[in-house]
Amino acid sequence: MQTDNRIFDDLARLMSGAMGAAGSLRQEMEAAWRAWLERRLGELDLVTRDEFDVVRAMAEKAREENVALETRVEALEKRLAALETRKSASPRKRPAAKKTASVKGKGASKAEQPSD
Repeated sequence: MQTDNRIFDDLARLMSGAMGAAGSLRQEMEAAWRAWLERRLGELDLVTRDEFDVVRAMAEKAREENVALETRVEALEKRLAALETRKSASPRKRPAAKKTASVKGKGASKAEQPSD
C-alpha cells in the first residue's frame, strides 16, 4: 500500500510540474503574441485615442455650427420671402428715365444727330 501512495505522489508531482510548465508556456506564448501584434500594429498608420478624440470633438463642433447656420439661413430666406411678397403687393411707379439730348456737332455720330 505504501508503494501505491509513492506512485500517486510521484504522479501528482509530475502533474504539478507539467501544469507549472504549461502555465509558463502559456505566459511566454501570450508575451510573444503581444510583441508580434504590437510590432504589426506599429507598422500600420493608426491614430491614437487622443488624436481620435480631438478630431471627434472638432467634428461635433462643426456639426453644431452647421445646424446654427442652417437655422440662420432659413430665417433669412423667410425674411426675404416676406419682403418680396410685400414688394409685389404694393408695386411702386418707377420714375421715367431721363432722356439726354445730344448736341449737334459735339461728339455725336451722324446716326445719333437729329435730322433737320
